[in-house]
Amino acid sequence: MGTRGEFKVAITKEDLVFAAAHFITFAGHRCETLHGHNYRAAIFIEGGLEPDSWFVVDFAAVKKLMRGLTAELDHKVLLPRDNPKLKIAEENGSVRVAFDGQPRYVFPSRDCVILPIPNTTVEMLSQYLAGRVRAELGSLHLKTIEIEVEENFGQSASYRETLD
Repeated sequence: MGTRGEFKVAITKEDLVFAAAHFITFAGHRCETLHGHNYRAAIFIEGGLEPDSWFVVDFAAVKKLMRGLTAELDHKVLLPRDNPKLKIAEENGSVRVAFDGQPRYVFPSRDCVILPIPNTTVEMLSQYLAGRVRAELGSLHLKTIEIEVEENFGQSASYRETLD
């Protein structure tokens, strides 16, 4: 019997960061106050080797992709579009946010990113970023994509997606 193995590559560069404001809704009728983090993202990819190049992915291409994704979130207010407790309405250059039917915030549209997630937790941010990476890479030889998002030193979550 021969040996079997898989390759895993990691990109945890110091420039894969974004500073953003957010708040989280909790069970019951609780909503955090608006606050910010200096987030850090990392990506781990498992898969077979590219023919002829002998690598899993081109590091330069993945770094460029991740820098673009983190830049979209940098210096923004992160808002969860799919949160049932929030009503988010964009009109006349402003984003209005209501919590449990009560007005809570008004932001300039240019300062916001409305994300297709239910809450702006690091768990949901890592899943969102993994989906964006999958959509961009879409390579047949990749087996998993894992994204880690750290909101504070020692506080992070990661999401690992298995590809077909």
